[in-house]
Amino acid sequence: MSNPVLVEVFRGETVESRHRGSVIITDGDGKIVFSLGDIERPTFPRSAIKAIQALPLVESGAADAYGFGNEELAMACASHSGEPEHVRRAADMLGRAGLDVSALECGAHWPYQQPVLIALAQSGETPTALHNNCSGKHAGFLCTCRHLGIETRGYSALGSPEQDMVRDAMEAVTGAAHTLDHCGTDGCSIPTYAIPLKNLAHGFARMATGTGFEPVRAKAARRLLDATMAAPFYVAGTHRACTELMEMAPGRIFVKTGAEGVFVGALPKLGLGIAVKCDDGTTRASEAIIATVLARIFRNEPELESKLDRFADREMRNWNGITYGVVSPTEALTDADIN
Repeated sequence: MSNPVLVEVFRGETVESRHRGSVIITDGDGKIVFSLGDIERPTFPRSAIKAIQALPLVESGAADAYGFGNEELAMACASHSGEPEHVRRAADMLGRAGLDVSALECGAHWPYQQPVLIALAQSGETPTALHNNCSGKHAGFLCTCRHLGIETRGYSALGSPEQDMVRDAMEAVTGAAHTLDHCGTDGCSIPTYAIPLKNLAHGFARMATGTGFEPVRAKAARRLLDATMAAPFYVAGTHRACTELMEMAPGRIFVKTGAEGVFVGALPKLGLGIAVKCDDGTTRASEAIIATVLARIFRNEPELESKLDRFADREMRNWNGITYGVVSPTEALTDADIN
């Protein structure tokens, strides 16, 4: 099945690139509200699922034991930019469990934000694992281990008690089998599993509604989504899509990006979950797709719809600030009838 073209990139008046992809929206019962493209194809959700991966942190009691509030829980669900606030918060999370940066197994990379990267380089320092966009998630893993008395060394490995808990949570929430034949290694070294896009959307609809969850899980899921929406800066950072989209409708929109063109969303007040995959893995396209889908959902709120559409259909500028083209969703999305 060939997925439809959902985003076109114009240079001048000419289409320079086309991005194909798939989209699905479901309710908490798994009913498909809207779909485009192949929603059955196994897809690695990558970092888009961090809110589900953080469930053991809350359900185990570790989050409460270490006094975590919205910012810490948002960090546990984050792909942050490595800004100073993110680094300090990750270090603080570890410190509350009596750990430090040496316990992290996610590896180090330079901050995403160019000014932050430059400032760090000019200081003569090099990045640590605290700058890794996944350091908050890994700090959450370590705090869970520490609270439960689990060995922290090797917590990121396939078959470790921590990753077994994460896998079990993912299976239970999405309803998709997480098997070794669809298992790979994520960028931060933990196992990642390819599942159908429809299960991914259903999982986030259930996170938003608690449908089919035991009370402890329903409460934990809502607490994590509420935390990310209350502290969206800690989910991503300055000028990042996840942060900006959630700030457009505080407390109403949860979104989370993943590598290779994945995006998920949850709308607690509407009881909906969303999953997006851009076939070629391009972030600019997945951002345009999720924003356009949200705009269609909120078409009865003109001000919010307009903000979302402007985010989706945006100009591209060169290093001299000259506009040379636009990233533009196609009619397959802009004309979508999403009830």
